[in-house]
Amino acid sequence: MNLDADIALAHRLADAAGDAIRPHFRSLEATERKGDSTPVTVADRAGEEAMRRLLKAEVPRDGVIGEEFGSETGSSGRTWVLDPIDGTVSFIGGRPIFGTLIALLVDGFPVLGVIDQPILRERWLGASGKPTLLNGIEIRTRPCRELSEAMLATTGPHYFDEHQGAHFMALAARTDHKRMMMGGDCYNYGLLASGHVDVVCEAGLMLHDWAALVPVVEGAGGLMCDWNGDPLHQGSDGHVIALGDPARLEDVIEAIACNH
Repeated sequence: MNLDADIALAHRLADAAGDAIRPHFRSLEATERKGDSTPVTVADRAGEEAMRRLLKAEVPRDGVIGEEFGSETGSSGRTWVLDPIDGTVSFIGGRPIFGTLIALLVDGFPVLGVIDQPILRERWLGASGKPTLLNGIEIRTRPCRELSEAMLATTGPHYFDEHQGAHFMALAARTDHKRMMMGGDCYNYGLLASGHVDVVCEAGLMLHDWAALVPVVEGAGGLMCDWNGDPLHQGSDGHVIALGDPARLEDVIEAIACNH
């Protein structure tokens, strides 16, 4: 598979979204609530509209799944998955740790992913068969000799239900919990790919929340899977683990299966 043209398009998509989002950062615009009570801003919609316009012009046969404007079925067997602002709460709060997520799925599996932080201008890009790049420079995850030494990150405990939270805390108890990091959404996965975080664990994610992350993490030497250790695909249930060191997979799965 030759992804070079798709990579170039992904960069243009991220550029277009960033241009649409940056003018709204730290502005005083009103925030609305969607049907599921999650917040959405003018910037979310502007970013996705900009990307959809570009996709319609350049790859009209490809499908599109976006957080804000739903799905458009394509005829090519390829689907672009868009999340203009992953981490809307951070965006609203003026914290530049949200990100624009862009993924390309082929037969339901992600083969290309971008995490773009348009304020800090940090862009992670991963693609099948290629090393992950941060602003054009190759990056790698770091080794983790023992789970007890691992730095664990998650967006926040309030995103777990009681059952999921018990499993997460069982994992947290076996990591270096004094360094556990809360907040960050997709930015945590960029940090993991760059060798600063060892494990990210989350539940309840939608396809647009995680699809772009898989090529970024795995192209840097890491691993992403569900809570059973199975590969992520379009039908996965949103229970997500990212590992900087794949050698810790068995330890993480064993820990998360505990429910004390």
